[in-house]
Amino acid sequence: MYDISGSLRRQSLLVAVVCVACDALLFSVRGPLGNGHWQPWVVLFAGVAVNAALAGPARYSGWVSLAHAVLFAASPLLISTTAGYVVGNNAGILIAGYRAGAWLRPKPAVLALLAMLAGVTAGCIEGGGRTASDLRLIAVSVSVSALLPWLVGRYTTARRAYIADLERAADERRQHEEEAVRRAVTEERTTIARDLHDVISHHVSAIGVHAGAARLGLPDGDSPVRKSLGAVESASRSAMADLRRLLDLLHAEDTAAQPGLDNLDELVETVRAAGLPIRLTLLGEPRELPGSLDVALYRIAQEALTNALRHGEGPVEVELNHGRTEIVLAVTNALCPGRVPQREHAHRGLAGIRQRVTLFGGQVTYGEHGTQWQLRTTFPVEST
Repeated sequence: MYDISGSLRRQSLLVAVVCVACDALLFSVRGPLGNGHWQPWVVLFAGVAVNAALAGPARYSGWVSLAHAVLFAASPLLISTTAGYVVGNNAGILIAGYRAGAWLRPKPAVLALLAMLAGVTAGCIEGGGRTASDLRLIAVSVSVSALLPWLVGRYTTARRAYIADLERAADERRQHEEEAVRRAVTEERTTIARDLHDVISHHVSAIGVHAGAARLGLPDGDSPVRKSLGAVESASRSAMADLRRLLDLLHAEDTAAQPGLDNLDELVETVRAAGLPIRLTLLGEPRELPGSLDVALYRIAQEALTNALRHGEGPVEVELNHGRTEIVLAVTNALCPGRVPQREHAHRGLAGIRQRVTLFGGQVTYGEHGTQWQLRTTFPVEST
């Protein structure tokens, strides 16, 4: 795996080395090192030090830019030549301004810019010559040495953030496309399960019923016909059991790994943490439900609460009633004032709920009741 942090450290070190070499060479050629005074050596070594600091962590960029500004302002006070003043960080101050603009947060970045503007302006004025007497030349020098590198750094940061947003949007789009494919597969499996339920289970049940009726119509005894009809009944019951397991498999690839009614409390807490007041009411004696029905009830509650978060407001009432012959799930929430009615294509969640309910032979009703929206689903279950 590519080490980005290590690469950035090496690049920073390389930039610092280049700045040290360029500024030291330039100062050696233009600076008065051979006049026997100590001031030029102070400027030279100070330039080497502040340029070497460019290899440090980015969080110190503000202090590094301040050091460059101080050196730029102090150099004309220490030395001057007949050709004008020289400084020990001509290249370094450009990189320091860029780093301050690119790596710092807005407030410290602005403070670093102000320090560099002040330092470069002071250096231009203290250096004397034509630059000090011409405001236009001072403005150009300040813009080139301080303002422009800082602006380029800010632009680089904004561009990097923009690219990151584009990459994040592309990643979200890819995830949505993958989710759409998974949803399409799930819908197709649901369609297959519904067709199996409507076609095969009806005929298999009819075979078992007719075989049982024919067996009961025969005289008592241990005849081969009675044995054959009994075998047909047993085979039809086994086929129906296998069909139910197949329906569970088609409805959800791994129902054990999916959430069910046992996770309903966690779902309610998640919605409550999102800022929507909610109350869960459990009625009746809970029972063990088929895996696919358990998952379907959880998904319906999840879809209803998601709709309440997006289109409604609190409080939300979730009621789960375990009856002897049916289980009822009802979700009620208040409607937002001034709510704009949704177009037909926006009700895909409700269409999914209808498909789940139809698969299990249940009933669903939903709609507005005054200032509230209510979803109510009823599933038949075997009495205990």
